[in-house]
Amino acid sequence: MPGIDMHAHLAPDLRSADLSGVAVDGDGVAVLGGRRVGPPDLYHPDRLENHLDQAGLDEAIVSVPPPFYRQGLSAPESAAWVRAVNDGLLAVVADRPRLTPLAYLPFEHPEVALAEYDRIAAADRWAGVVGAAGGDAGPLDGPALHPLWQRLDVDRRTVQLHPAHSADPRLEPYYLANLLGNPVETTVAVAQLVFGGVLGGHPGIRFVLVHCGGCVPAVVGRWERGHTTTRPGVPVLSPTPAEAVRALYVDNLAHDPKVVDLAVSVFGADRLVLGSDWPFPMGTDAPSATVAHRGADYARQVATDNAARALGRAPGGR
Repeated sequence: MPGIDMHAHLAPDLRSADLSGVAVDGDGVAVLGGRRVGPPDLYHPDRLENHLDQAGLDEAIVSVPPPFYRQGLSAPESAAWVRAVNDGLLAVVADRPRLTPLAYLPFEHPEVALAEYDRIAAADRWAGVVGAAGGDAGPLDGPALHPLWQRLDVDRRTVQLHPAHSADPRLEPYYLANLLGNPVETTVAVAQLVFGGVLGGHPGIRFVLVHCGGCVPAVVGRWERGHTTTRPGVPVLSPTPAEAVRALYVDNLAHDPKVVDLAVSVFGADRLVLGSDWPFPMGTDAPSATVAHRGADYARQVATDNAARALGRAPGGR
């Protein structure tokens, strides 16, 4: 089946980077703060192309994974870091037209994020940008991020939100920082975009959520109820929460067709895209499996037309 994997990862080439706390070992693996960043497939773009072949897909939208966010850096350190990361990712996908990158923006430093966006905005190679949901990103509805949202809105950019990490110590056992923390971080970020008016105020931005929107499909009805009954602290919104989330795109990486069905009902049939989270164990080698029960025509729509719209492309083109 032709189409686009909207959620895949590669490591940037940092061999020429001269940054504190950053090294590359003899296997070409990045070492950040003394820790090797894996899995190994992150450093082999040819293996991602093989994944596309096996899945019958044409293209992958590629971002660096959360270990490369390094949210604890100071603003000057972050500016140097994101430049190295984005230049390094471009180097990895050079001469590989099936691999289309997203530029990383550090939302925790809004001025750095805007400056980095200004630096990369004119390059046609980027499919859009990616930023962290949660971790140390700060509130996405904060005033310091308004200039960035305004710029992305005017440019009608695609913005992928990817969970960074959960700071909740209760989630340390049982791998819960990933199993529960990642979906929750995405959900908190979306709540900020909804209740802070970012979605309603910036309709030109195409936000794409990974992991099937986290917990949003399960809680948006509760958000709508809180808005309808004017609960304390809930602003009067237009669009309402249930209306606002239908502006979002979400990948289908829920590992359960029933959850995908719920996401389709919440976000809309035209808002679901494919995502594999390659090459991580919590991803999938068969990204279309959870939409197959909805029929071949819809599976093709998700992989092609929906993905094209999420990227601001004409359906059927690049």
